[in-house]
Amino acid sequence: MKFCRFIVVIFSIFFCMMAVYSSTFDSVTTPTADSLFAEEEFRRGVQSFYRGAYNEAILMFENALTYLPNESLILDWLARAYYQSGLEGTALQHWQFVSDAGYGGLLLSSKMEIIRDRRVIGNTYLSSARYVEAGSYPGKVDDTLIFSQPSAVLPNPDGTTWVLAYGSNELICIDVNGFVVERIRGPLNGFDRPMDLIRKADGSLLISEYAGDRITLLDEKGRFVKSFGSKGVGLGQLMGPQYLALDSSENIYVTDFGNARVVVFDKEGKGLFSFGKKTEYFHGLKAPTGIAIYQDIIYVADAGTGGIYSFDRAGNYMGLLVEEKTFIRPEAMKMDGEFILISDSNRICTVDLATGSVYENAKTGNAPSRILCSVPDVNGNLQVADFKSNEVYVMSSMTELVGGLFVHIEKVFVDNYPHVELEVKVENRHRQPVVGLKAENFYITEGKHPVLNQKLEGAASNNTICDITIVIDRSPETAAYSEAIESAVKEIAKSMNGQGTLQIISSGQVPGTEYVGSPSNLGDFTQNALKTPVSDNCSTDLAIRLAANGLINGEKKRSVIFLTGNTSEYSANSFSSYSISQLAAYLNNNSISLYTINLTQQPLSNEIQYLTDRTNGTTMYVYRPTGLSEIVKDIISIPNGVYKLSYTSSLPTDFGRNYLPVEIETYLLNRSGRDEIGYYPPME
Repeated sequence: MKFCRFIVVIFSIFFCMMAVYSSTFDSVTTPTADSLFAEEEFRRGVQSFYRGAYNEAILMFENALTYLPNESLILDWLARAYYQSGLEGTALQHWQFVSDAGYGGLLLSSKMEIIRDRRVIGNTYLSSARYVEAGSYPGKVDDTLIFSQPSAVLPNPDGTTWVLAYGSNELICIDVNGFVVERIRGPLNGFDRPMDLIRKADGSLLISEYAGDRITLLDEKGRFVKSFGSKGVGLGQLMGPQYLALDSSENIYVTDFGNARVVVFDKEGKGLFSFGKKTEYFHGLKAPTGIAIYQDIIYVADAGTGGIYSFDRAGNYMGLLVEEKTFIRPEAMKMDGEFILISDSNRICTVDLATGSVYENAKTGNAPSRILCSVPDVNGNLQVADFKSNEVYVMSSMTELVGGLFVHIEKVFVDNYPHVELEVKVENRHRQPVVGLKAENFYITEGKHPVLNQKLEGAASNNTICDITIVIDRSPETAAYSEAIESAVKEIAKSMNGQGTLQIISSGQVPGTEYVGSPSNLGDFTQNALKTPVSDNCSTDLAIRLAANGLINGEKKRSVIFLTGNTSEYSANSFSSYSISQLAAYLNNNSISLYTINLTQQPLSNEIQYLTDRTNGTTMYVYRPTGLSEIVKDIISIPNGVYKLSYTSSLPTDFGRNYLPVEIETYLLNRSGRDEIGYYPPME
């Protein structure tokens, strides 16, 4: 009897503890043995997810579902793990299931819609996209003058924008929220009606001065270096210079409105020649305005005729790109991939260089307007200078403005709880990172209540160190290029300047890790040191996947570089475990780009070219004239929309057993996005 009473007491205590225990799962009102086992597996899954071990997290969440098969929170986390792992189709199936059950609301529905759109559209440029105003930076606020008569804009990689003000004779830098970061007046005697602004390869700036009849060179920070050009009709002289462009040799082309010609300077500012006058085959420029250069073909717009003409680098007339009388008053022309963005009175148009077709992208309506310049920025918007209305517009595509931002909490760090840190990725609907955000663009809550001590710790776009994994194709075709492989590895390692981590993966039948460590140790690399044997059946998908796994917890600027000489179709084994779309999703969802170094001069296979194009990477020949030394700078310059924020949590932890919620909202002009997630604090 005593033993029975003892057992009764123990069970009473057990059930009392379970009654007070607050369950993580909404569907469980009274904790049971199954719910406790499910919660333990769920906790381990959440912790694995935040460590970047997504396959392990998937296993834990599936184990948890064996105890609670229809628990929406577990299914939501399982979908998150599948998404981060690149299996977007499977993730969408799970999210759809819980959404149909009433979980997630509009937030989850919006997330699924964006992911579905991305899978169909990708990051394809749409020349016919319609843009509408998403916000503006006025030149005057109340009685305070910010700038006057903007004539040109030049977006920066960090999300800020240079605005050239014709009326107030200055160059100002504004951030994504429209606040002035810097104000530059130019040389000692100041700017004299600055008109256009372009950036050279080294980051320095060139400004044309319409009334000053000169070109001014500033360094990358806007400090005055020198001016060149003078008033007149001779060689290197100008009368009302307007718009600027650079060719592949950095020769400087400027439309000389007063002399109705284009004047060419070398990169140091020495006058070379001019062109555009009447010849046997060309009627001559009447009022040259916008100028753009693509593959060393010079395109010049004429406000007098309303057409666009093409010339070679020597100034010889090549033909008509756009028929005359197409434009009312064309102004600046800026390159956007293989298209030209041209500002024309109160509208913005795109010109297809392949066909000369013209698409109207935006119009300011009937209000007084004269758009002088429109340029795509790093966040996928158009920055537009309206001279007459004295405003700089930020224009977004209609789908972007309606759909909002894609905000995704990737990691939560709680080692120093109650100090909590979040890693948050902010993108637009087409997977372009949103950079340049400030602390005021974020709002963090816990269970819908504001947090304490919110702080923006940093932005990955400012990082100057990258991690790289080199994948060496071990097919017989590639193995024959031993010298080229060794040269490429050494050059990449050297260009990292001893910073970051460099890994080498061999893509054989069974991929293998050959090296992990400092790039400084690979100065004597040889292909003979590779342990993975050459194979006719290389598992390319597993090799790229293994390479990406090693980068998940590395630097936020990171890339896989694939060395291959195999330009034929890949074997059936190459992509048998993961499809190329799943690989592209895995790389993109974890902010990893894929660069491909071609050891031959033959076109790459369709699979590798697709992966490279879809992950912000570049294809390059191993012995290209400029070498491979710039590849690290290219990787570091890729925009990255990951931000780290911190706050102090005030939620009760129940000695580390409670699942704690956190939500974040991101605002930028008229757009916003939101995500919510949870975490377990350390056990006490």
